[in-house]
Amino acid sequence: MRHRVNNLFKFNHKDWDHRNATIRNLCTSFFMHKSMITTPKRAKALSIMVDHLVNIVNSKDEMNAIREVQKNVFTKESSIELFKNIAPKYKDRKCGLTTTTPIKYREWDGAKLVKIQLV
Repeated sequence: MRHRVNNLFKFNHKDWDHRNATIRNLCTSFFMHKSMITTPKRAKALSIMVDHLVNIVNSKDEMNAIREVQKNVFTKESSIELFKNIAPKYKDRKCGLTTTTPIKYREWDGAKLVKIQLV
């Protein structure tokens, strides 16, 4: 039996370090560009992380929020973008900050691609 297995973060049998690095890269790019095209599974994992980080920035004091965000975002520019532009817009919302729209199928492997963007 497969108890407590979360299939959401399973990226083709990658180990946890690779998964965490992938999600951190997606978060960094997403906060800089505010939209991106990726696969549905990665988009779902990214939307959970985006909701979590925006809630941290809006709920905690600034110093603790900076520490938490630096664990999940690689560059200083993307964290500044999160603190200055993105989080203040969504102060009254707790979840549902992103939308995913199916775009097309990728040419070389036929994977489904979606566009994830802020609401």
